[in-house]
Amino acid sequence: MLRPLTAAICAALLAGCASTASTTAGDAPSPAAARADVVGEAYASSYRPIASNPVLITGATVLTGDGRRLEGADVLLQGGKVAAVGTGLAASADAIRVDGSGKWVTPGLIDVHSHLGVYPSPGARAHSDGNEATAPVTAQVWAEHSVWPQDPGFGAALAGGVTALQILPGSANLVGGRGVTLKNVAATTAQGMKFPGAPHGLKMACGENPKRVYGQKGGPSTRMGNVAGYRTAFIDAREYAKKRAGKDAGKRDLKLETLAGALDGDILVHIHCYRADEMAQMLDLAKEFDFKVTAFHHGVEAYKLADRLAADGVCGALWADWWGFKMEAFDGIQENIAIVDRPANSCAIVHSDSDEGIQRLNQEAAKVIANAKRAGIDIPPERAIRWLTQNAAKALGVLDRTGTLEAGKMADVVLWNGNPFSVYAQAEQVYIDGARVYDRRDPSRQPVTDFMLGQSAAQGGVR
Repeated sequence: MLRPLTAAICAALLAGCASTASTTAGDAPSPAAARADVVGEAYASSYRPIASNPVLITGATVLTGDGRRLEGADVLLQGGKVAAVGTGLAASADAIRVDGSGKWVTPGLIDVHSHLGVYPSPGARAHSDGNEATAPVTAQVWAEHSVWPQDPGFGAALAGGVTALQILPGSANLVGGRGVTLKNVAATTAQGMKFPGAPHGLKMACGENPKRVYGQKGGPSTRMGNVAGYRTAFIDAREYAKKRAGKDAGKRDLKLETLAGALDGDILVHIHCYRADEMAQMLDLAKEFDFKVTAFHHGVEAYKLADRLAADGVCGALWADWWGFKMEAFDGIQENIAIVDRPANSCAIVHSDSDEGIQRLNQEAAKVIANAKRAGIDIPPERAIRWLTQNAAKALGVLDRTGTLEAGKMADVVLWNGNPFSVYAQAEQVYIDGARVYDRRDPSRQPVTDFMLGQSAAQGGVR
């Protein structure tokens, strides 16, 4: 828990320790919120945006997240939303004015693949809550029921400009369960962080992990066993959906309910998959059962089918340069994301899958830019930022609400000390729904958990 400097710390950190409603009165429900209503409101978000005066950032280089770059531009945040982006903007007398000269502004960064909270720090066996490795298909479990909001990793990610993230179960299983999208704010409960109206994700995994975990547990022990397992699960889910639609609905089944939600499109399908041939098989599986794959995660061979991913509207949530640490990761190349990003209608994303990598997603994207340049592909910052903002929001089903700096969207914003793709880049200020939740120069705006307080005391800091 937060140390009992209690209300004072909560106010200073803008933690929103007491969180209730999800949207302001009069707001029309978004498409994402409508989908969430279909799935059900069990364990609904209690997140409430933190109140703040208007904020006017002036004279900055602004990457809007949708492919535009504006020089000497202003960004006005008001009422928790982006009010305007342009030049010569005016603000009310009570507005907080921030000089953006020489600085850059971007939308808040979004990590679509994180295990913060379910594999938190300190890394102890008692904290290992990400894999329900008791059966090959555990679609009934929800990652949010394992999320520990006190994980110090959330604050470290915030210092790197991450304002939203999807927490997923691990990859031990064919179907690992539901993922949850969180706003990166300090809170007592996972519901206090839960992105209002965001659809659940379904975590699936192909390849080596499931067959390694279950090869000695009665299967599957082969890739063909993996595919048979997916098919069996979706056949059961389809039959369950038919029964639930009839007069004699029968007993509710949490596992089949989740799988049926994926078939209906209410739950977005995210698949851990490395090899191109397996990604193609999973697209064929989706065709057989008439569901959509939202994104392939990790996909070190995604470059081999970049055109098909773009044509099918499937995102590639990928590492900048991880490869070779197991056989299915052996054929990775450093230009992977750049190639996936090239076709029209592509959706390339830089993700972390790491409590360390999430702290420097901007630098991971910078590595992609550098590797592409060596291959003769020039990628400007205004395009690269989309890998961390617009495309990530699209994959999480929340692009209607965040991911770009457009009027009416959530005021999730990062002020950088310079080009965010520089090795010297630092997030100086981070805003979530228009409230300054992180300031590199102001310790009162830097979230601190029990474990971090202990470290500070040992170093002569907080006593």
